[in-house]
Amino acid sequence: MSKPSERLAELGLTLPPVAKPVGAYVPAVRHQNTLLLSGQIPMESGKLAFTGRVGDERTVDEARQAARICALNAIAVGAEAAGGIDNITRVLKVVVYVAAAPGFVEPHLAANGASELLVEIFGEAGKHARAAVGVAELPLGATAEVDVTFAT
Repeated sequence: MSKPSERLAELGLTLPPVAKPVGAYVPAVRHQNTLLLSGQIPMESGKLAFTGRVGDERTVDEARQAARICALNAIAVGAEAAGGIDNITRVLKVVVYVAAAPGFVEPHLAANGASELLVEIFGEAGKHARAAVGVAELPLGATAEVDVTFAT
């Protein structure tokens, strides 16, 4: 399989700029060969691309798209912290939070947007452990938030 940077190009994707933290945290923490990332929301060109809860204002497909954007933002953070995307050797764990209306019980379907992108870019090394969690609210009213742990 080609390198992650090559797969990114083949998919017609570019890594977005890493957003500056808006609180008392850092985008990533390295501990030995592990990168723990702060949660990423679906920001595109400095704007929140998806707001609202799935089952109310948003569909599962829209939430999948939101989770995909979050994952691309997470890859950008990881790449910056690792000194380049090709220095990320494995996706270890992904947690996807989905803003869910009462009764919405399929956050796992929305989470697939993030998981599928990671596998598209990293191949076998993109397969990961995952949690998909429905929550009442997310920062800034985002539809999804993704946090990723990478190995370098």
